[in-house]
Amino acid sequence: MPEFPAVYKSQNDHRQYQYRVLNNQLKVLLVEDMQSNQAAASMAVSVGHFDDPVERPGMAHFLEHMLFLGTEKYPDSGEYHAYINQHGGSNNAWTGTEQTNFFYSINAEALEGSLDRFSQFFIAPKFDLELVDRERQAIESEFSLKLKDDIRRVYQVQKETVNPKHPFSKFSVGNQKTLSGKQAGIRDELLAFYQQHYSANIMTLCVVAPCPIAKLESIVEQYFSNILNRNVSKHYPCEALITKAEQQKHIQIIPLKDQKRVSISFSLPEIDQFYKRKPLTFISHLLGNESPGSLLSYLKIHGLANNLSAGGGVNGYNFKDYSISIQLTDKGLIELDEVVSCVFEYIELIKQQGIQAWRYQERANLLDTAFRFQEQIKTLDLASHLSINMHHYDIEDIIYGDYRMDEMLEDETTQLLGMMSVSNMRLLTVAKESQVDSHADWYNTPYQVRALQPQQIAKWSLVSIRDELRLPEKNPFIVANPQARANKSNTQVPTIVAEGEGYRIWHKKDDEFNVPKGHLYLSLDSEQASSTPRQAALTRLYVEMLIDYLAEPTYQAEVAGLNYNIYPHQGGITLHLTGFTGNQEKLLTLIINKARERNFTEQRFNMIKNQILRSWNNVAQAKPISQLFTSLTVTLQKRSFEPARMAEELTLLSLDDLHQHVSVFYEKIYLEGLVYGDWLVEEAQQLGKRLQHLLSLVTKPSAEASRELINLDKRGSLLREKTIAHQDSAIIVYYQSRKATPERVALFSLLNHTMSSTFFHELRTKQQLGYMVGTGYLPLNRHPGIIFYVQSPTTGPRQLLEAIDEFIADFNYAVMQITNEQWESTKQGMISQIMEHDTNLKTRSQRYWVSLGNRDYKFNQRELVVSEVEKLTRADLIKFMVAHMRSKDCDRLVLFNSGDQHHNQASLSSDNMIEDLKTFKQQADKFQF
Repeated sequence: MPEFPAVYKSQNDHRQYQYRVLNNQLKVLLVEDMQSNQAAASMAVSVGHFDDPVERPGMAHFLEHMLFLGTEKYPDSGEYHAYINQHGGSNNAWTGTEQTNFFYSINAEALEGSLDRFSQFFIAPKFDLELVDRERQAIESEFSLKLKDDIRRVYQVQKETVNPKHPFSKFSVGNQKTLSGKQAGIRDELLAFYQQHYSANIMTLCVVAPCPIAKLESIVEQYFSNILNRNVSKHYPCEALITKAEQQKHIQIIPLKDQKRVSISFSLPEIDQFYKRKPLTFISHLLGNESPGSLLSYLKIHGLANNLSAGGGVNGYNFKDYSISIQLTDKGLIELDEVVSCVFEYIELIKQQGIQAWRYQERANLLDTAFRFQEQIKTLDLASHLSINMHHYDIEDIIYGDYRMDEMLEDETTQLLGMMSVSNMRLLTVAKESQVDSHADWYNTPYQVRALQPQQIAKWSLVSIRDELRLPEKNPFIVANPQARANKSNTQVPTIVAEGEGYRIWHKKDDEFNVPKGHLYLSLDSEQASSTPRQAALTRLYVEMLIDYLAEPTYQAEVAGLNYNIYPHQGGITLHLTGFTGNQEKLLTLIINKARERNFTEQRFNMIKNQILRSWNNVAQAKPISQLFTSLTVTLQKRSFEPARMAEELTLLSLDDLHQHVSVFYEKIYLEGLVYGDWLVEEAQQLGKRLQHLLSLVTKPSAEASRELINLDKRGSLLREKTIAHQDSAIIVYYQSRKATPERVALFSLLNHTMSSTFFHELRTKQQLGYMVGTGYLPLNRHPGIIFYVQSPTTGPRQLLEAIDEFIADFNYAVMQITNEQWESTKQGMISQIMEHDTNLKTRSQRYWVSLGNRDYKFNQRELVVSEVEKLTRADLIKFMVAHMRSKDCDRLVLFNSGDQHHNQASLSSDNMIEDLKTFKQQADKFQF
């Protein structure tokens, strides 16, 4: 077997990698990961919607769906999904422009059985005749689901406004119409497409497992050598994505959600050739800067924009559509020409002053540090990511390619900047105020294409850089050579290192992941945070104002790998800091000092307020199932409120109201903190003292804010209908545990684990009720729960509830038919998921923080749940379902909407409807937490 170069990996990466090419020319990356209890595999095939026959849009996507539905060796259409689920795994796939990716994870002991099943997708899929029509319905449901999705709707306009001879212009998803025809004919086309395009020589397989490389090699050889090599070579048309005919155009689009944004895009060559030097990453680093003097800073000061990102846009085999995307204010949309002028001035500034080695090196050093202290990701994500990278990078760079920045070639960088010109531009605006004269195919998006005006071209071509624009200074937050400290932790789990009236700080020094990074969580509880919709709206406004106020002073810290997030919760707000420990405290001090200043201006107040209002009002345009998920927590948590209800309050609020709320918020505070990572115990103690001192200056100590959950005991089947303007109906059925014990967590988790694949197969694959179908384990305020959900383009809520009830009623028999071996395997799959090894510092810190939120102060909830899972029998599950889930009058909450297409179907109603949510929540019994 030929020798291949070694795959270059991070010093922090314990995994072993080996690249191989099988005799059928299948490229394989084997990854030995002895620290994981899960295995994963991913196959990336160089086939995508660019390959769709002109008369069959969506064929590649349809084929991806069909491969899951049985093979010659394993003919049962639900077998693969059930096998993966039973053994504690998950699976998915996607179809892109030039690639299709299939991936799954599974308990390590089931790896061989899963690879046997997975490989058959690419050897002998069945293409069962009677499943063709059923899965065509699934494609239609998926299409229907996104009909009101603005991302899809804008994407379709982009497709219609590029060179029509380029494959990017094809409709990618497919639907009932594009895939119409007799089942037998469609099956023949599927088979022909599969045989023409699916070939071992254009596939890349990545397998990750806690298994020696030699063993992995022999398993992969055994199962994947039989994939046919049809010696396929890819030949996409040598057509430019954007020709002269499509340049210098202004495309205006009316979205469904209220938004105002502009994309200034430039047609560039394909980018794989640049990966070793990443000149576009460097250019984007300067264009997207948010420091004082930056493009965004200038636009914000002048009230023209709220946000900016550079470097996005589609890319492929012969194109990169480089985009600078700006979220505009009302004023910014009116003064669009001025915004575009600023962009061209900043590009000119980079050309004149930005092409400096130290600037490039600063960015390269950050990537190098990120690589050296690379944190591990889940096996599933790793397998999927690397199988795609194998198509883009040299063998030795399969991992390193994402981080590699060798040198700046001045000519290359200047040449790319030169293409960011008025002659090579397109302008795309998305706003309700757009002027339109056409509608896009499939999604009916209103849009218009017009040539740029001569005066606009003249204005933007005459560049004179305004004085306020300047390039960023050297970054003071970059730690030159960070090193993790070798000090070992003397505790197994976090312990309290600082405590007093109204505050408590937990700490654990990490000695496993060996990275000079830390996670710092600080939760501030206040009884004034969200007792009413007005308070909740003010708290959210305060958080957004604070984030906006901090954006400039903290931007360089974020670039240097020091990140933070501030978010509201039921009891108050949380600050989460992550990144390199060298300067973490410096950033925390900066945030606290700025937060205490509270110099909010009327201009920013009005902008942020309008931004939040837009976001809350846009919730009404989200897909029905998403709106129902929001309403579920709102219905059950005392301190959660409907976005529309908070928007009513926010409309009336002034800057004085905000300042008053902040004062009241801080009158009495309870602080809980967690310091985890490369922090020594004495550093955490010192931090605790400083925080306690700061609190004593601004607040009085308080107890934790209460978090109350509606108790559904003895309420029967409660129904709540939401009015949603959408063609689909959706439903969520929620069952709640009365007790928050490890035994109940085990029972509800195992119930969901046992049911999920059967529910999906029965309601989605067999009955074709919709694309969004599933079950979920849902704990709320520590109380376990299970949900069943469906969004359907074909069926109204009454029939959906009947289908769910019928499934639950019949599931007892399915449980009775499970063999002892299958039952034990299902339980082991569940246990393996619960006890999955923390992949990195972030995952571990999140687990510790959730434990504190759940008052699991011994950090052993997982172990307690596992011991309960081990005891559970099939009889326990059946007994619980019969007692609590079988009757239509059992205690539960049903949330639903009736789709526009289903008003003629029998309606869903009951004497037990929640008509007035406020009254219901006030009068209901509650669990205190």
